[in-house]
Amino acid sequence: MDINEHRDWLVNFYKQRNWYEYSPLIRMNYLNGEMGELNRAVIAYEIGRDHPGEADKNHDQRLADIKEEMADVLDQVLILSNKYDISVSDLLEQSETKFKKRFDL
Repeated sequence: MDINEHRDWLVNFYKQRNWYEYSPLIRMNYLNGEMGELNRAVIAYEIGRDHPGEADKNHDQRLADIKEEMADVLDQVLILSNKYDISVSDLLEQSETKFKKRFDL
């Protein structure tokens, strides 16, 4: 799947549900929430989670949780990039340019 196609689909989906209307500041709260969920999934994968009331998950289930939370984080970034009219390719280019300059590559 192409990331630009996904962003277009995602924006349309959010608009249909009236979620796109939320301001970037509110969207940042969602991003922070998703980061917390990703953090918990990584901790559970790396060192386990001993919590009464939660079923123990196997390796594949814990890895699936990480994948799901990474996708949620990415979706929030894609929505923010669309709100600020920043293309995905610009984000990728910005990342490379920063590191190439910083590390004289």
